[in-house]
Parts: sequence; structure tokens; C-alpha cells
Amino acid sequence: MKKNIICTLLIAIQVFQATTILAQPKVVKKAGQSVFTLTTFKADGSIHGSSYGVFVGKNGEGIAMWHPFNGAERAVIVDAKGNTHEVDVMLGISELYDICQFRTKDKTGMPLPLASSDAAVSSAYLVGYNIKNAPIRKINPKSTEKFMTTNNYYLFNDIDVSDSDLGTPLVNDQGELLGIMQRNKNGGQAYSADARLIKTFNLNGLSMNEGSMRATGIRPALPDDEQQAMLMLMLAGQQTDSTKYEAYIDDFIQQFPGSTEGYKTRAMQYIQRQNIAMADEAFEQEVKNATQKDVAYYDYAQAMYRAVAYKADSTYDKWNYQKALELAQKAEKINPQPIYKHLQAQIIFVQGDYQKALKMFTELQATDLGKNGEVYYEAAQCKMMLKAPQEEIVALLDSAANVQQGVAAAPYILARGQYHDNVGEYRKAFVDYLAYDTLMNNRATHDFYYTKFKCERKLRQYSLALNDIAHAIVLNRLEPTYYAEMASLQLQVNKVEDAIATCNIGLQITQEYSDLYIIKGIAQCENKDKTNGLVTLQKARELGDARAQQLIDKYSK
Repeated sequence: MKKNIICTLLIAIQVFQATTILAQPKVVKKAGQSVFTLTTFKADGSIHGSSYGVFVGKNGEGIAMWHPFNGAERAVIVDAKGNTHEVDVMLGISELYDICQFRTKDKTGMPLPLASSDAAVSSAYLVGYNIKNAPIRKINPKSTEKFMTTNNYYLFNDIDVSDSDLGTPLVNDQGELLGIMQRNKNGGQAYSADARLIKTFNLNGLSMNEGSMRATGIRPALPDDEQQAMLMLMLAGQQTDSTKYEAYIDDFIQQFPGSTEGYKTRAMQYIQRQNIAMADEAFEQEVKNATQKDVAYYDYAQAMYRAVAYKADSTYDKWNYQKALELAQKAEKINPQPIYKHLQAQIIFVQGDYQKALKMFTELQATDLGKNGEVYYEAAQCKMMLKAPQEEIVALLDSAANVQQGVAAAPYILARGQYHDNVGEYRKAFVDYLAYDTLMNNRATHDFYYTKFKCERKLRQYSLALNDIAHAIVLNRLEPTYYAEMASLQLQVNKVEDAIATCNIGLQITQEYSDLYIIKGIAQCENKDKTNGLVTLQKARELGDARAQQLIDKYSK
């Protein structure tokens, strides 16, 4: 009798289970094809976290809880067919609701549609993961709350949810995704935030600097907007991870095949690596695919001109000035813009046809390019090479310096000062150097202060000169020439002990700079310390300085 009761009970349970399975809509059963396992890894390759998730897009887009990604370097998923996919990019993160969206490298997946109604449900199906037959069971929310006006936040009895349920999808009778089963990483009540939350995710050019995105090693995806994508591409180039930067370049080209920016960025990467052959291929692709052909030809021409000028790769002979000129001419033929003519003039200048370049730079002064000083400065350079009268050269340099105001004029004021300096007009040079220094807010480069020092020394402005060479030393403490120049002037103005001290500081940097020994030796001898002075001069002689012996002979008497 007891045996019959047990058998009857087992049969009843089987019938109940079969009824439950049969009661499930086909669309709910199909949802099991969208579930995947998720495993995240630390930088050392060890497992960081694991969970489940679900596909929500046809291109490998999936959602899962966020916390397994927080602090992880990479992640992989295994789909319902048992295939492994690398997680490629993050599409959005909500730390508050512990949910994130991402995309896999291979664009595959059986997506679940998001719930189409704002109405909360009183019961739903929890779909588990299994390659052969996904477990499905009905589950009733304990309570429902609203957030963000229309989204549903479901709370569950913890007795109904196990840890093996976390990350699995919660679907309605129509097989639509309501959310994924969640629980805080530190424990607590089970819940599910509305999956429609992912509709609020919005990437922009600065997304990679957001705290949540920086908390995972998986990079954010490029934004859909081209301008924002360009900003992210630029920021990625400033990061140290070259692999991710290369991936961004690839993504940009794939996402915006008609834009010049991706091809140009890739080509410039090759140029930095001195691989001009690969850069040439990238520019050929830009010319072939870009919508704005004139911009593509200009990018190609400009990069070639600069690479040849700076000898980026002397072994590659297919790039030359003449080809760069022809490319710039093609750009102008498509769209006659002053910048394309400007590049041609620059190339013609370096080819040595200064008269023709001068004519082109002069014509460009009547265009919008004439609103800045560059074309006037370049015309002045042509005049210099043609050995034109000084007044003609200075007139152009004046125009370059005066056509703009403020900091924009600074480089041309400096150029005019250097020209005055080179032709012996030291007072005029000094005035320009002062103006430049003021525009730069006394934060110019060390070589500028060295140049200004030399001009002031010629004008016998020794106090100013000492201040400026000291400034140069502060900006570049490892240049022995600056110490030698300072000590030499200190010796000249009879600051003998200061000269010795300056030489000693310089000699702490290098013992191979003979000028420091010469100046120090003279200073010691003039300071009535001939014994040590002769020893110092002897060190200069050992370094091969021909002046040392004459000085030794002089002070040995």
C-alpha cells in the first residue's frame, strides 16, 4: 500500500512538471538560446568573477550584472551552443542598478526583445543556461516599484532565488526580456532592474574618462556620432595602451568608412614607426574610400611632404617632394581651397624655386590665410633666400608680427627678433625678445633665454644677461654650455668666486666639458689660487683643449 502511494506521488510530480513545461509558451522556451555564461579575468589571467547574461542585439550585444566587470581586465562568454566569444567593448554601465551592456568581438547571438509594455507583471519566467535544454521556471515578484517613471524594479523572495540564477533572464509570456536576476555582490535581497534601462546608455567622446569605464580593462565602444567618435579616438591616442588604440582605429574605419580621419590616423601611426610603406597603403585606402577626395589627397600630400622633410624613412624612395606636390594639386583641382595652394607653395619652396614660392605666398596673403602671420613669414623667408634688401624682408616680418594680436603673434615677433639679431641689429632684436617673453608670460623655452642672454651680452646688459642664463639653467639643468656661459660672464664682470661656484655645479653634471675647466682654472688663478688653478687647467689639457697649454704657460710665470 505504501509502495503504491509513493508511485502515485512520483507520477503526480512528473505529470505536474510535464504540465508546467507544456504550459510554457514557445517564445519562452526559445529564450534559452539567448542565455550565456560570463567569466571575467584579472590582469594576471586569474578568474575575477562569473555569472550569466543574455543577448539583446543581433551584433553580439549582451547585458549582465556590472560588478563582475568591475576591476576585471577582460571577459569571455559561452553561448547556448557552447561557442566562446571574447567581450570586445562596453556599451554602457549603470553602477546604481548594477547592470551593463557590452558587445562581443564576433557579431553573433540570438537576441531577446525588450519588454514592449510599461505594465508590471505579476509572474514571469526565469530562464536558465543549458546547452541542451535550458531550465525554465515560473517566478512571482514579491513586489514591484517604478523608477525613471516607466521602468519596473522587481523584488523577489530570496527563498525563490539561488546564486545559480544570478544573471539569467526574466521574461514575460511573450518571450520579451524584463530584466536579469540580480543580487548585490555582498548579498541581500534578489531583484531585477528593468532591462529597458540600457536604452538610456549613451556613449560620447569623453566616456573613456568616466569612473565606471575606467574601472574595467574592457574599453568603451566608439560613439555613433562621428564627431564624438573622433574625440574618443584622439583621447585613445593619448593613452599608453597601443593595442586598444589600434582597435579604436580599426573600429573607426569600419564604423565611418567614408571619413578621412580613420585612415589618416592609421597612416600617421605607421609614420611614427618609420614604416612609410604601410603608411602609403593607408593613404591609398583613404583616397579610394573617403567621401571628401580633396581632403584625402591633401592629407596624403601633407604627410608625404613632412615625412620627406624630416627624413622619416630614408629607405623608402616612393615618397618625394614632387609626388607630394602633385597630390596637393589634385586636391586643389577637386576643391580650390587656399590651404591646398599653401601646401604647394611650401613644397615649391623646399624644392628651391624661391621666386615661384614667393609669388604664391604673396597671392595667398589676399585670402583668408592672410589673416595670420604664416604666409607673410614664409614670403620673408623667400626674400631671405633671394637675398632681397633688408627693408623688404623686415616689412614682411612686420606684417607677420602685426596681422594678429596677442599670443598668436608671438612666434613671428620672435622670428623678427632673430632676424634683427642675425644682421647685427641687437637693440631691435632685444626689443622683440622682450615683447615675445612678455607674450609668453615669462615661460618661454630654455633655448630662447639662451638666445636672449647672448643678445644682452652683446649689448653689455650684463645683469639682464646673467638673469636670463640663470633662467635657462633652471629650465634645463643638464646643459653644460649654460653653466660655462654663465661662469664666463661672471668672470668677465669680476664675480670670480661666483664663476668658480658655477663651474663646480657644471662639473657635477659632466667632467668631459673642457670649457668649464678652462673658465674655472682662469678664475682660480685670478683669485690668487694658482696652484689649484694650474691643476684645473691641466685637466682641460688632458681633454685635448689647445687653449689650456697657453694658459698654463701664462699663469706659471
